[in-house]
Amino acid sequence: MGVAEWSGSLVEWERELRSWKARLGPVFGRRQLRETGGAFLDGLLSGIERKTGWMMAEQAGLPGPWRMQALLGKSRWDADALRDEVRAYAVEALGSPDGVLVVDETGFVKKGRHSVGVARQYTQTAGRVENSQVGVFLAYAGRFGHALIDRRLYLPREWAEDGARRAKTQVPEEVAFAARPMLAREMIGEALDAGVPCAFVLADTVYGSDSRLRQMLEERGQNYVLAVCGNHTLRFFAPGGPVETDPATLADNLEDDAWTAHAADEGSKGPRLYDWARIALFRNRQAGRERWLLIRRSRRDPGKQAYYLVFCHAGATLAELAGAAGLRWTIEECFQRAKDDLGLDHCEARSWHGWHRHVSLVMAAAAFLARLAADLRRAEYGKRDEASLRPPIAA
Repeated sequence: MGVAEWSGSLVEWERELRSWKARLGPVFGRRQLRETGGAFLDGLLSGIERKTGWMMAEQAGLPGPWRMQALLGKSRWDADALRDEVRAYAVEALGSPDGVLVVDETGFVKKGRHSVGVARQYTQTAGRVENSQVGVFLAYAGRFGHALIDRRLYLPREWAEDGARRAKTQVPEEVAFAARPMLAREMIGEALDAGVPCAFVLADTVYGSDSRLRQMLEERGQNYVLAVCGNHTLRFFAPGGPVETDPATLADNLEDDAWTAHAADEGSKGPRLYDWARIALFRNRQAGRERWLLIRRSRRDPGKQAYYLVFCHAGATLAELAGAAGLRWTIEECFQRAKDDLGLDHCEARSWHGWHRHVSLVMAAAAFLARLAADLRRAEYGKRDEASLRPPIAA
């Protein structure tokens, strides 16, 4: 399937793409580099199976891959500046007060060990330990679509402490070892500082278990719904005194009438239906804020449960929290589309800059498609609104 098919439109494709390339022009600087950057985007958006330097050069009518390779390698331009433009562009298209930020990671399985950050490490992509790179990503999701807006390459400690490997792959001196949750905190903080509208921050257990992430968000007054494991230690003050327990134990003590069915999460046949419950947590209550343990239970197998720590505005309904928790699938769809259609995992560059440049360009292509799809959805919703205002047809 080509990207034009799943994005849903060729309407205004060329005009919008020209506009997007012109907006990105200052990031690349020199005319030839701007042209190569535009050709790289064209290659990512094309139907070619592998987004390699040779194949995209052939797509662009170039005699060889050297300009494409130089774009990711020895040329001078700032991938973070491109990332900033992608974030602004995506939020312009998708942003709304009820939008959410979603953090997650994805793996890039590699055969060799020379690409920056490659190590034997667990990757969710393969579901096991593999020779791979791991990238931590931030996505934005609104009612009209979703897109990746930030990225960090995880640098394992063995790489961070190896000066020779760092020098060979051009890892900047200021880059030190940072655990994956720390990378997530940095990206979320930068997005919020940039004014990205956000109703909730969402994450899986790897990041939801990070107390420093939760503390940062609470200090900002930022709502979150963060997954934790069933044995995650919970300490809080209840009316009867201090309590130490875990989510699974609290869920086991719930009565049958505590559960309510709500649709959340996206399946192949649409939203899935789960049973949901919540338990108030009294730790460090703030005026106008509430903390909850949110529990999701499979209707087919009640033993399958998921747990979330919630920090939210007072009066948030169970349906609202369940709906927010269910939106974590949006980043998984971002990964799937970016890998299947845009070559997110086709990076040939081995350097630190090469990885961030390739990934940022893929994000730029994905944001372009997300914007087109969002415009189509808005237009369709507008037609529905117009239809609803028309007088009924006389019998």
